Formats: sequence, structure tokens, C-alpha cells
Amino acid sequence: MFENLTNKFEEVFSSLKKAPSLDEKQVDEGLRNIRQALLEADVSLNVAKNFVENVKPKALGQEIVRSTSPGQMIVKIVYDELVNFLGESNSEINLNAVPPVSMMLVGLQGSGKTTTTAKLAKYLESNKKKKIMMVSLDVYRPAAQEQLKSLGEQINILTLPVVEGQLPEDICRRAISAANLNGAEIILFDTAGRTQIDLQMMSEIKQIE
Repeated sequence: MFENLTNKFEEVFSSLKKAPSLDEKQVDEGLRNIRQALLEADVSLNVAKNFVENVKPKALGQEIVRSTSPGQMIVKIVYDELVNFLGESNSEINLNAVPPVSMMLVGLQGSGKTTTTAKLAKYLESNKKKKIMMVSLDVYRPAAQEQLKSLGEQINILTLPVVEGQLPEDICRRAISAANLNGAEIILFDTAGRTQIDLQMMSEIKQIE
């Protein structure tokens, strides 16, 4: 997702940098492309809209008009707004809760949730000294649960045994019981890919929560 978003931004910035001067029409076109890139990266409409609205007045400010490199100035404005949006510093994962602590990975299909689940599990085990259990809630993609099981075997992380035909809600209940029995302090739930417009899948997430 981030790679695609970066590529889209680079395309927009490339055209802006080439312009010797920028008028409101060019800025609007660039911001429309930025908003489209955010939406394609599954950023919510309200967030993308607010982001563009925050950037636009700064991009049309007098310092941009008078700048000898207006394109570069807009790149800096967008960058600063992204930093403000994402946070200027890293935040530690808050694990101060009664174990097992449940963490759910969500996102688009093919965005790398399963491999990220395994990487996060290894990080938490190695750096936070926690016992982890990984659980696949993806009952739709062929072999998704087996993929997580295989990754768990490779990195020596506990995974919940696969039971064919179980629904995500039932898997969650079984996972919590298994985590308590095995002394797992953190459960990482790898979910099926979904988009905001897939109402059935979004409803499933609410039920799991």
C-alpha cells in the first residue's frame, strides 16, 4: 500500500516540480491527484478530504507564489502535513492490559497483513519478551490459514490450530481459550482483506470486535 502511494505521490510531485510557476488551477489539479492517491490507498474519504483542505491554503499562500521553485515548496508542504497527520515521532505499542492482549491486523487484500503478522509476532517476542499466538481469521482466501501456520513454524511462533468450517467469531473465542491455556500474552489476529464499501465484511469486523 505504502509503495503504491509513494509512486502516486512521486508522479504528482514530478509534474509540479517541472512547472516554472504555479497557478490555482495547477495546484487544484495536483491536490485532486493527491486525494485520489489517498483514496486508492484505502484512506477514508473524510481523512483524504481534510488532508487536501489543510494543504490547499498553504499551497496557495504568498510564499509559494513568490518562490523561485514553487513545486519544491508544495512538496515540502505536503510532506509536513503528512508528518503532522501520521505523527512526528514513533509511539510504543501499549501492552498494559490483562493478558491475553488482542491485536487485529486489517486492510486491503494483498496488502501484506499475513507476513506483517509474522514479523510483528517475532518483534514482540524478541524485543518485548512476550509469548505470542498468531491466529488467522481469513476463512475466505484459499490456504490463508495454512500460510500463517507455515510462517509460525518458520519463526517458531505459536499458531492456533486450524479447524475447517469455523466462522471468525468462533475462531476468536477458541483463540482466547487457547491463549489462556498456553500462557500466550498477546494474540495477533490476521484478518481477511476488505474495503470500506464491502458492508458485509465491515460488519464482520464489528462482530469480531
